[in-house]
This record gives sequence, C-alpha cells and structure tokens, in this order.
Amino acid sequence: MAGSPAAPTQLPNVPGPHGATPIVATPAVATPAVATPIPTPASTVLDLGGRRHDLTHRALVMGILNRTPDSFYDKGATYQLDALYGRAAELVADGADILDLGGVKAGPGPDVTESEEMERVVPVVTGLVARFDVPVSVDTWRASVARASYAEGALMGNDISGFADPDYLAAAAESGAAVVATHIRLAPRVADPDPQYGDVVVDVRDFLVERAERAKAAGVSAERVVLDAGLDLGKTAAQSLTLLRASSTLAGLGYPLLLSASNKTFLGVTLDLGITERREASLAAAALGLSWGCRIVRVHDVKGTCRVRDAVAAVSAAR
Repeated sequence: MAGSPAAPTQLPNVPGPHGATPIVATPAVATPAVATPIPTPASTVLDLGGRRHDLTHRALVMGILNRTPDSFYDKGATYQLDALYGRAAELVADGADILDLGGVKAGPGPDVTESEEMERVVPVVTGLVARFDVPVSVDTWRASVARASYAEGALMGNDISGFADPDYLAAAAESGAAVVATHIRLAPRVADPDPQYGDVVVDVRDFLVERAERAKAAGVSAERVVLDAGLDLGKTAAQSLTLLRASSTLAGLGYPLLLSASNKTFLGVTLDLGITERREASLAAAALGLSWGCRIVRVHDVKGTCRVRDAVAAVSAAR
C-alpha cells in the first residue's frame, strides 16, 4: 500500500560460529542532507598604488617570477631575461593579478650581495612595469632593494623576514607601497631543522599582529598591509598543515591573508611527492586556503589556481 513502511527484508542465511542465522535488514530512514556552507569572507580591501581591490569575493592570484639561478622549484629556468619576460607574459596571459619578482631564494645557498640583488631585480621591475599592466611586487627583505624597486614602479614589498631591516617600513611608507608581513622563526637563508613553538597558531598570530601594528605605526595604511603565515619558513610539515588549517583564524585578524603553499616541502613530505609532482596538492591547498579566508594566493600555476579561485568564489556566492 502506498505510504506504508517497507517490510523488513530477510537476507540469505549467513554462516556464523553457531550455524546459519537469518539476518534481517531494516530499511534505513533517510535524513535530509545539510550542506556546510563556505563562510562568507569578511570585507577586505587591498590598496595597490592607489587602486583599491575589494577582495571580499574575489581573491587575487600572484604569479611567481624568479630571477635566481638556484630557485628551489625552477632551478634557474627564468634567470636569463628572455626566459623571465617570456614567463611573465605567460603568467599574465593565464590571469595573474600580481607579479611577484624575487632575486634571492629563501633557503640556504651561496651569498647574494646587496648589489647583486639590485642588479637582478631593479632593472626587471622597470621592464615588467613597461610591458604589462599588472601590479608588480618585489620579493625582498632588503629595504634598499625595495626602495629602488618602488622608484621603478613596484607597488608591494613581499618581505619574508618579518621586517627585519629597520628601514623596510619607512621605505614603503615613503613610496605608498603595500607590504607583506611574513612569519619566520629565525631569518631568511638560515636552516631551521627543528622549530619549536608553544602553540604554532598562537605564536604566528601574535607575531603577525605585532608586525601589522608596527607597519601602521611607521605610516603604512591598514589597507596596504598583508599577512602571511610563512608555511615552510621555520615550520615542520605538520606545523605548516596546522597553520593552513588555521587560515580562518589568521584571516580574522582583519588584513588580507596571503597563502604561499605552491609546490612547497610540506606538501611533498605529507604526500611523499617530488618537487615536480606537487601540482594537484598545490591546487588543493589553494582551494582550502581560499575557502578558509586567504585572499591572495602566491603560485607557480596561475591558470589552474585562477580556475580554483573562481570555483570557490562561485560556491561561496551560491545561496
């Protein structure tokens, strides 16, 4: 009869320790599926060169450009200028919102003097600004390199040292540049094989809050301050995973949160993947970070990350 509960179904006898016993299956009662929505991002604005980017529903994808002969990922593939500008054109065509140019790798390696970094970076900033209508960020912890780059049109200083150079913030404030405050336990180029924290999320949060306050006190407006938890920078793989999972906590500090997870060691260690095998893991990290509030994603695969960003945004906006 329609509407009557279904009769229990007797399954075939199944041998048990004491002989065959009939098993009676009762139909499961369906329960309504309840979707867990992606949290609506807090209103977040980033000022780059006087242009205000509303990051509430559209995060920015930052393409990585290395003018280094020993980058951990590309091993110097874009050190020569022709290759570098060709790669920049590819990143822009793929949808990059920002180009992040660096002249010294973060990890240990041969010393790079200030003048060497200047020669690698500053003329390229000039060339990028002339060629592309895309904001340029300079990945440096030296105030002198940042200041010279701002004079050539760079709009952001991406400093993985946490403003260790005492003149770094003054250079940004004078130029109207944005800054990225990144957590690091020791210093760039210094190995940190056994990092210890009381509570890695609390320690990183407190560090970033202090650096943001320091930037504002130096004259950098709040809309020009970006935070980065610094995955892999003085963190074990487990600590980096914990910080990625805590992105919503760090995003709640009120500044755009930058995620730099692309092809990093913590993904390789977690999944036992070589440096050239981490694309899918990097995209997964980007999707998670975006859904947890990261508003800038620094990546090698711009095209793939733009698709991830747009998919996450569509889900976030769905009602």
